[in-house]
Amino acid sequence: MQNTFFHGVSRAGLIVLASLFVVPLAAQAQSWPDRSIKFVVPQPPGGGFDTMARLMADRLQHQLGQSIVVENRTGAGTRAGTDYVAKATPDGYTWIFGGLSNIALNMGLYKDLPYDSLRDFTPVGLAMLGSYTLVTRNESPHKTLKDVVAFAKANPGKLTYASAGKGSGQHIAMATTEALAGVMMVHVPYRGAQAAYQDVMAGRVDLFFDSTATAKALVEGKSVRAFAVSSRKRLPSLPELPTLPETGAVDFVMESWSGIFLPAQSPPAALNRMRDEMTKMMSSPDMHERIRRIGQEPLVLSPKETEDFVKAEVVRWTKLLRDSGLTE
Repeated sequence: MQNTFFHGVSRAGLIVLASLFVVPLAAQAQSWPDRSIKFVVPQPPGGGFDTMARLMADRLQHQLGQSIVVENRTGAGTRAGTDYVAKATPDGYTWIFGGLSNIALNMGLYKDLPYDSLRDFTPVGLAMLGSYTLVTRNESPHKTLKDVVAFAKANPGKLTYASAGKGSGQHIAMATTEALAGVMMVHVPYRGAQAAYQDVMAGRVDLFFDSTATAKALVEGKSVRAFAVSSRKRLPSLPELPTLPETGAVDFVMESWSGIFLPAQSPPAALNRMRDEMTKMMSSPDMHERIRRIGQEPLVLSPKETEDFVKAEVVRWTKLLRDSGLTE
């Protein structure tokens, strides 16, 4: 039947027939996005991930002309929300806010990770380079990080530190600092930064190495006191805080990064449009100022540089974490 049908159709007729299928697909690509977009943040509201994602969503929904709904999908650290997007329909309408924690650190931490960052995601672009700020309650008797290390050495297991969950950037930053200082502390994981801060300020937990995007306002508002930042250089937004190497307590640098990722195999039209919009967004001096205002630094990379950067970070942290034994 099929051969008989096509045998009776001229070459010109076949071209016309094919165009009936091609034109709707082309039109669909050109119309993207024609409905709202879901932007998944794999951590609770109020933390550094959430703050940065909402900043980007606010700008991009105006550029794209479609609403972007930020959905906080939590659970299993950052794994639940990230895996949800890895398995989502790759149609360009479901994004993941990806960063050091869920894209790079998880690859080294979990042997049974349900997704593969390099196989299951395509980076659209990165927007921010950040750091972590080590804080304590205002009434803490420890005035410097050297004081903290000295007390921890004399009192193994007496100090506690918070994080937004096992394997989060906060956890890795503090666990690495702990290991390099040669001390033993107790890790207390929380479901998000807000809950952790409540206990830090109340004195129920001693330390919190949080994203500077969240910590900055609390440090400036004198809700908590800071010891140091994890960046390579002092931050223009918190110039009085030393870097970890400057404290003389540990020689360690940890810089976070974050941006937007799509499920692999997403339509090229959506990916290319998104990359164009990211470039437009990151060329705005106003956006750079807004990023700096939350304690981060703008990160401007080409698509190729972004892909190379993400791959290098995944490889680097996978090796570091497995070599250190911080794996599950």
